[in-house]
Amino acid sequence: MLSNVNVQMMYSSYTVCSDSTYSRPARRGKHKIFIGMAPGVGKTYRMLDEATRQKKDGIDVVIGWLETYDRPETNAKAEDLEIIPPKRIERSGIIFSEMDSDAIIARQPQLVLVDELAHTNVPGAERNRRYQDVETILAAGIDVYSTVNIQHLESLSNQVTQMTGIVVRECIPDSLLEVADQVVVVDVTPETLEERLLEGKIYPTKKIEQSVQNLFQRSNLVALRELALRQVADNIEKKEIQQAARLNCNGKAVSANVCCIHERILVCVSCDPNSVRLIRRGAILADYMNAPLYVLFVNNSDHFLTKVEALHVETCKQICQEFKGEFLQVSGQNVAEEIASVAKSYRITQVVIGQTRRSQWQILFKGSLINQLVRSLHQIDIHIISSEK
Repeated sequence: MLSNVNVQMMYSSYTVCSDSTYSRPARRGKHKIFIGMAPGVGKTYRMLDEATRQKKDGIDVVIGWLETYDRPETNAKAEDLEIIPPKRIERSGIIFSEMDSDAIIARQPQLVLVDELAHTNVPGAERNRRYQDVETILAAGIDVYSTVNIQHLESLSNQVTQMTGIVVRECIPDSLLEVADQVVVVDVTPETLEERLLEGKIYPTKKIEQSVQNLFQRSNLVALRELALRQVADNIEKKEIQQAARLNCNGKAVSANVCCIHERILVCVSCDPNSVRLIRRGAILADYMNAPLYVLFVNNSDHFLTKVEALHVETCKQICQEFKGEFLQVSGQNVAEEIASVAKSYRITQVVIGQTRRSQWQILFKGSLINQLVRSLHQIDIHIISSEK
């Protein structure tokens, strides 16, 4: 189980002048996001804890916005950190407080802490959303630690509503996670979170019963936890791929063993009638593993498909799409090489193929597709499905 995902974040060097002001290099600040499945997992406490250690190491740290909800342990963690006073905004005779980005930039700290990244600012603020304030601070060359819950990711909000029945009204673009320099999952078990809630460590007593009936139902917490872990795993894997692609573009040798975190299923079909059965077996495997499904047809470039064969391939494509899979069709004379090439390009972890119908003499003279794949598909599982059933 992936619980704490840490990618090392390095601070750029700073020159300390005689008047104790910083001569900041022209660069964008680094963004570290602490993400969790729900309120109370410890995102803010973890952020404060790491910031306190940074301060002890000589980093100039300030609090831009903090939501402790009067939790004693969290309040205690923040005591030694400087707080930038919030900006007061009057709206219909009521005074609201928002993070003062201008004051933060004028103060020029090395690191600023910002809670509740998905927060919507009150009308009249310079920017509509807090994450936009953070973008402005980062553009000024200041590093940011921020916190957010998984349900506030734009691409997941509808899914969270379907799972929990709770409408998510404040969202952040997924791109914030994609471009972040570091994303840390702050993870606890649903049981631990329930204990914290019932002990009054998350909300006041009067809100406990309502929370238990809504977001903090065990099934909701399990689903949200899985979403949080999977989202960050996807994020790490995507960055691995992008890094490998950049290195390849620069002409540098890149190891093919880039970290594969999630399963990906590839079903290899031919003009054999058993192909339909292979797709269904692959779809069951993909559903069980919560993995994307790919179906591949390799057409021999020296062979022209008959009408019957072309219709069969089209049928395979339709069945693949019914199972929400992606159908791939390539041409080549060496089927094993084409399958291996697609498997590596799509980072496949499981290959499903049918049992060969070749005779022993054909295998002797032309070779076995299965044996060729075993030799070329290292660290990829191969499922051979019987053609007799």
